[in-house]
Amino acid sequence: MNTKSFWCLPTLFILKLTSLCFWINTATGDLHENKPNILFILADDLGYGDLACYNSDSKISTPNIDRMAKEGILFTDAHSPSTVCTPTRYSFLTGRMAFRNGMKGVFTGAGGPCLIENSRLTIAKMLQEQNYTTALFGKWHVGLTFYDIDGNPILKNGLDAVKRIDYTRPITDGPLHRGFDYFFGTACCPTTDWLYAYIDGDKIPTPPTHIVDRKPLPKHPYSRDNRPGMIAPGFDLEEVDMVFLQKSIEFLESHKKNSPNKPFFLFHSTQAVHLPSFPGKAFKGMTQSGPHGDFIFELDFIVGALVTKIDQLGFGENTLIIFTSDNGPEVPTSIDMRKQYKHDGARPWRGVKRDQWEGGHRIPFIARWPKKITAGSISDQTICLTDIMATCATLSGAKLPNDAAEDSFDILPALLKETDKQIREYTLHQTISLALAIRNGEWKFLDHKGSGGNNYEREGEWGMKQFALPEYAPDSPGQLYNLKEDPGETKNLYNIHPEIVKKLKRKLEVYKKNGHSRLIK
Repeated sequence: MNTKSFWCLPTLFILKLTSLCFWINTATGDLHENKPNILFILADDLGYGDLACYNSDSKISTPNIDRMAKEGILFTDAHSPSTVCTPTRYSFLTGRMAFRNGMKGVFTGAGGPCLIENSRLTIAKMLQEQNYTTALFGKWHVGLTFYDIDGNPILKNGLDAVKRIDYTRPITDGPLHRGFDYFFGTACCPTTDWLYAYIDGDKIPTPPTHIVDRKPLPKHPYSRDNRPGMIAPGFDLEEVDMVFLQKSIEFLESHKKNSPNKPFFLFHSTQAVHLPSFPGKAFKGMTQSGPHGDFIFELDFIVGALVTKIDQLGFGENTLIIFTSDNGPEVPTSIDMRKQYKHDGARPWRGVKRDQWEGGHRIPFIARWPKKITAGSISDQTICLTDIMATCATLSGAKLPNDAAEDSFDILPALLKETDKQIREYTLHQTISLALAIRNGEWKFLDHKGSGGNNYEREGEWGMKQFALPEYAPDSPGQLYNLKEDPGETKNLYNIHPEIVKKLKRKLEVYKKNGHSRLIK
């Protein structure tokens, strides 16, 4: 690691935010007396092996996330609902697997309408109804509706659609219409997609005026995911995450000043570490693992800043903080980081972002709640990000209706280490192409051939064929793995255990037909 001192980052703005070595546990309150605050930090494209607390061979220092794990609980078998951005966010916000609404792919630019149906209960709306103040700062990426000058909805991706936006007209189906009291962020991936501008509430106060000039931007293997879209004046593609952090800090300070006794739900949705890897100026060169390593280091700073601010404001003991990721690591970063820095963001799993194999959806998941969660705990419970909604229902006293959170399980007993019994008997997985899989204990059935995402026939320096494994059962229509005996998913047992294939395929079909996987009473 670079010998530069992390604690002396050369930025007055960062010093103003917080001192990361100052962690105070204050505040009082009991679960049964005070509804806890909830801070949910969702990283983008951060792999299981990117963090030192998950991967002893990680080449990147993540002291704040590691410290959070030491002060809370680390889950080794946590999963994103999908292997890409948009469906994972839909599923987290609704507690429902996104394949149920049939959308393939992700939104870019002015894409919409909102994937979350207007009538659907969201985690934010549920908590809002329980007297929570709800806020989202960062990436939305679940679709929303922009209008043209004639008042017609645009609902398209691409540059031409962005050029048609009438910025005087409000958005009608964004975060403010899905349960959030406050929102500041971007429609899609902040530094990737066709619209480089901040949304404040339901409008873009500073509209884009010209095509982004990419010539001054960094050039490296992780800077190739930056579409030539429209950019707003003052939109700095290298400081997006610092803007999001500042907004979350300001929200916490304002809440402390104006309504300290009212619970809050803060969803902090980062750009880091989605491509392009543009670490902020204060973080460049802070690791010896290149720009993407620096970007992960910046993400670690963000987590530390938010946790420390929670403690400094006296919210610490009554705040559940969860840190996790939306899917596995991206293809270019995985390829180059392995070659150049001997760092494997998916270690020890097979696959990466978009793949149905574990590396595509097994993610870091760390929770901290002083005096409630035992410090230094490790859990092997199988959990999914859809579970956050049912868990927050329990925490807030809300009752989930039968037509909400259809794939959400209450994992509070696992967080508090109150049970050794597996809460989830079955867990669903999906890819960008809506390929499906189902997990039951040590068994995992993929109802398709291949990865379900990336093309492992593509050759060349940036192709995935270099990571392809020999086909153990090439003629089988699906895949069956025993993760206990074969965590690397190298031996397809489809033809060896037809009875298990039949059982899991039948259960998958039941969950598809019924529209839910949790027990509906």
